[in-house]
Amino acid sequence: MPICRNVQALAGYTPGEQPSDPDIIKLNTNENPYPPSPKVAEALASFDYRKLRLYPDPLFHAVRERIAEINGCRSGQVFVGNGSDEVLALFTRAFVETPDGTIGYFDPTYSLYPVLTEIRDSRKSPVALPDDFTWRMPEDYDASAFILTNPNAPTGIAFPRDVVAAFCRKFRGIVLIDEAYADFADANCMDIATSPENANTLVMRTLSKSFSLAGLRFGYCIGPEPLIEALFKIKDSYNMDWFSQTLGLAALNDLDSMRANVAKIRATRERVATELRGLGWHVLPSQTNFLFAEPPGHNAAEVFEALKRKHIYVRYFPAPRTAPYLRITIGTDAQMDALLQAVAPE
Repeated sequence: MPICRNVQALAGYTPGEQPSDPDIIKLNTNENPYPPSPKVAEALASFDYRKLRLYPDPLFHAVRERIAEINGCRSGQVFVGNGSDEVLALFTRAFVETPDGTIGYFDPTYSLYPVLTEIRDSRKSPVALPDDFTWRMPEDYDASAFILTNPNAPTGIAFPRDVVAAFCRKFRGIVLIDEAYADFADANCMDIATSPENANTLVMRTLSKSFSLAGLRFGYCIGPEPLIEALFKIKDSYNMDWFSQTLGLAALNDLDSMRANVAKIRATRERVATELRGLGWHVLPSQTNFLFAEPPGHNAAEVFEALKRKHIYVRYFPAPRTAPYLRITIGTDAQMDALLQAVAPE
């Protein structure tokens, strides 16, 4: 059968379940429980459907200018993709040779990274984090590229900015810092990518989490212009449609709305973490919109199934490093109260 060898062997990425039952409390895919900015609704309502006969701006000038303004850089340092996943895929194509190239990432981290490496038919070079999931990097580590999620997923732990910066300076390949959850954190690494002294680091963001636009598919990265130009060379001709550019720009023009939602989520996150710890759970310190928590009795799989029977979906990763834990998205206060009631001893 004429299917590439590496594709035949590929297991593929498994996304979280998307139940159709509206009564299910969905805390399994790190979506924002609050609606996006009202400006997004206004832009959608006023969108001229006749515009759809035309191709969208292939270089998405308006959104790049706005992203550059927000982050204090030039628009030439900005690339926008059809979700962060497209940016990640283009990153592996632009900066990793096959078959000898090597892609590094932490273990555990976002499970798409090894899948992208296999699609690229490159070598994997994971770095195992210690038992507490804090930073660890071998002194002699080397790879073509390293994808670093910060704050990390699924652990929720943020690596110190200075430690990340030191690694980027030392690393001989290209680094992509995936900051999907940075808006929920106390600090970020964007200044590493925007610094004129930087030559090897990209920082990636998404509108899926903090901007409540997971259904839109809008991701971007910032970094040195030679790296950004490489991504433009290999992107699809019109990878960002009119809706993504129009609604994404509307969201980016209303940072106050995003920050208000983030503040609510952060407050709920701290409250729920405290209450779970009071119930005997081991909850890792989170800088994201989710908690990575180990239930008492080391029975995460059983708790996962029990919650599912109660129409509460959380995420369970059965790999050895993650099997003791559940990843719990922070929902509304009412949703989290239902979760706490469901896991409380009877």
